[in-house]
Amino acid sequence: MVNRRISLVHPTSNPNSRNAAIALAEANLLNEIITTTAYNPKGSLAQTIQRLPRAIGLPLSQELERRAWMPPRSAVIRTHPWREALRVCLVKGGLSSRVGLGQQGPIDWVYTSLDRHVAQHHLDQLDGIYAYEDGAATTFQAAKQRGIHCFYELPITFHRTSRQIQQEEADRFPEFSPSLQAIHEPMWKLERKDQEVTLADHIFVASTVSRQSLLDAGIASERISVVPYGAPIDYFKPQSKYDKKFRALFVGRVGPRKGVHYLLDAWKQLRLNDAELKLVGVDEFPLGWLESHRDYIHYQTSVPHTSLNQHYCSANVFVFPSLVEGFGLVQLEAMACGIPVITTPNAAGLDLITDGVDGFIVPIRDSNAIQEKLEWCYQHPTELATMGLAARLKAEAFSWAAYRQKLTHKIQQLLLG
Repeated sequence: MVNRRISLVHPTSNPNSRNAAIALAEANLLNEIITTTAYNPKGSLAQTIQRLPRAIGLPLSQELERRAWMPPRSAVIRTHPWREALRVCLVKGGLSSRVGLGQQGPIDWVYTSLDRHVAQHHLDQLDGIYAYEDGAATTFQAAKQRGIHCFYELPITFHRTSRQIQQEEADRFPEFSPSLQAIHEPMWKLERKDQEVTLADHIFVASTVSRQSLLDAGIASERISVVPYGAPIDYFKPQSKYDKKFRALFVGRVGPRKGVHYLLDAWKQLRLNDAELKLVGVDEFPLGWLESHRDYIHYQTSVPHTSLNQHYCSANVFVFPSLVEGFGLVQLEAMACGIPVITTPNAAGLDLITDGVDGFIVPIRDSNAIQEKLEWCYQHPTELATMGLAARLKAEAFSWAAYRQKLTHKIQQLLLG
């Protein structure tokens, strides 16, 4: 059998890219991983950081853990860190926003620069390249000229659907327009996204809602495969709740794209006794907007991923009313902890939830529906606990092993042509 060689390109790191790399390695397909920075949480740098004063070492390790890569089977990792390092310094130093580069800094520069570098230096003797949105256009152009298979992963809905929904939201709430990122993306970036899906030989998505967004854009169904992401069932586990208070929890970017304002409206109307709405994540609402709601919510800014298990297990129900998503891994994290989920079809609810069994599916932009389900959860603690058991079982069915097997099975079929 001829050995195939596929390289995976991702500018940073996340659970799905790491598992895609592991999948390729398990199938003896992985040539190398190409990224900006690669932090080994068990390596010598991590051990050095542990010796630093906590005030310095803790935030440094938290930032680096966002870029963690554990090389599968001694795979080669190629890093090109200086642009990403500069971007992080600008963001963390507070300079990025002051010089007009936004809260995330020159992230497009990081993505497109890595894309160009891969196209120029990392395509020799390859059978395939596996890349992601915003970081594949130039690579795919060069790969097509060499007859290299172009595999593309789109972890969210396609930009045309995302822009439409976010523009509708900006029309409803003009004050939120600056926080709805998709409607402000420049034309050159949208053209790159279109180019990527056009050049891709095959596109992998994690949910039917992402698949539908591509179909709506005219992409042929045979070029799309739905491969759901996995649940971290070994890392996130049920634990005893530490108090009797009813608690609804949201984890993620706290902003209008996630539909958090509809959740706040629903909660405000409920006025439940001995109950708490807890929001965990970066505040993406306009400055001062979330603070005006502090009298009836508990807000906590972004926390280390390692501490999320205790936040999930402090809740009775997890609420994720996102307007635009692709999959929403936080939902599976909550379910792995035995917490039922209230979610929307646009957050892969139809792929993840059996309505009324392990959670509830509500329409987007529907505060009344969220309020109704939260009130039911509050009034039916025994039934809700049973739904939590079902949520854990459902999470166990979404294993990363199943994701890896399905992904590589399809890739091998495509390579054989």
